[in-house]
Amino acid sequence: MPLAVVHSLADVRTPGTVEELADFEQELIDQFLLAGVGAGITDRSLADDRASLFEFIRYTGSPVWTSEAADADRFLAHLRKNRGQARATVYDKARCIARFFDFLLARYQGEIHARTGYVLSQPIDEFNRPAHADYGAVRVPPSDEEVTQLFNAWRQALPHARKYLPAARNYMAASLWRRVGLRINESVMLDIRDWRPDLGEFGKLHIRHGKGSRGRGPKTRLVPGIEHVDALMDWWLAEVRPQYGQDYADPDAPMFPSERGIATSGGRRRVGAEALRAGLAQAVAGWLPEWNGRLTPHGMRHYCASTLYGRGLDLKAIQDLLGHEWLSTTTRYIHVRDEHIELAWTNANSRVAARLGQEIG
Repeated sequence: MPLAVVHSLADVRTPGTVEELADFEQELIDQFLLAGVGAGITDRSLADDRASLFEFIRYTGSPVWTSEAADADRFLAHLRKNRGQARATVYDKARCIARFFDFLLARYQGEIHARTGYVLSQPIDEFNRPAHADYGAVRVPPSDEEVTQLFNAWRQALPHARKYLPAARNYMAASLWRRVGLRINESVMLDIRDWRPDLGEFGKLHIRHGKGSRGRGPKTRLVPGIEHVDALMDWWLAEVRPQYGQDYADPDAPMFPSERGIATSGGRRRVGAEALRAGLAQAVAGWLPEWNGRLTPHGMRHYCASTLYGRGLDLKAIQDLLGHEWLSTTTRYIHVRDEHIELAWTNANSRVAARLGQEIG
């Protein structure tokens, strides 16, 4: 995203006209966006931040340094009630406004007071700050038995599928979501060279398009081929992927191609996320109908995290596997069975009883 020329704010006389105040406000926004460039935030995210800030400024109709919590109250209520925007959208806009005012308070609070006479305050506070977009919307995944039922039936149906290649591709991608918690876009962006069987005991998938935090662009990681992913990758690359065409020998060809034809470069086009999403939905509708319309690719990430945690994998390892920046994010993916607390309580009391028996004896 192209940015306007940014001027220094350090040694400029106090503005005395409406035009100079408007220029001053614009320079503050430009400085905030420039800091985002320095932090590595992507152009798309910067453009979204800029749009959110100007939307807030237009709504209040006043310079940013006059904004108070009551202005933010009305703006966020307007987004929810009048514009009907989604929780995630309102959350992102409030977070952007909060970051902008944190930036002004940290860098230009004194300058703003000297030029305008206003004491800057943070309009997004603990009372109007929206909860995280997924707060309260727990994605409890299906049980081990249900997921096993789904994938067993899916695998057995592959040889009889009307279109074998896309059916096998959708099954393989969903297996990565189930077993190692890949995001759907991470699966779409895999190339053949991203499978590295030479790394580690199980081989590793090089995830080059992981989700970065705060719009900082792709975040890479290596995902080990645990949970039989190594065997599945051998099956896919040796038996299925070559049937899509000769580009299977090209390391830069997509791991999961589209069945819709050849790209201009001569290789297969990359499958789209919606095709993989539809493949899972069709399988769920056919072989796990009680979850029809409820089990999504992201829900499979929750299943993966919950299953591995229930089998003893520690939270830090699951965090690294899923590519989360914060451990608190990983904890929201863990959904243990109802008897988990009772089992932990029983085990703890068994240890106490055993120790008490030894002391008495």
